[in-house]
Amino acid sequence: MTRALPFVFLALALWGAIHPMAWFLTYMAEGNGLGDLIDAWYVNASTTGLVWDLTIAAVTLTVWILLDRDTWKDRLRLVAIPATFCIGVSCGLPLYLYFRTRRQGEDVKGGGK
Repeated sequence: MTRALPFVFLALALWGAIHPMAWFLTYMAEGNGLGDLIDAWYVNASTTGLVWDLTIAAVTLTVWILLDRDTWKDRLRLVAIPATFCIGVSCGLPLYLYFRTRRQGEDVKGGGK
């Protein structure tokens, strides 16, 4: 693993937080509320499929984080769960990978788990 990889994941987490949120805020600045945003997610089969795709990915990531938590004993990575459900998988997944790769690098330097 390269030393830069954790920072790549951190940059992707920031991008995954900022870019989608800019679109959501633009939509809401047009006078739409949170209810309108949620209604828009189900406006047709395409958007409904995308919502379910992201929901399944978010649940899968959450299960993985919770199972991996016992392996690494690093509670900080649990922050990726609310990031996933409050911001999106585009933020939560790279944020979790940042914590995971950052920790692996420290463990390798320290001589193991």
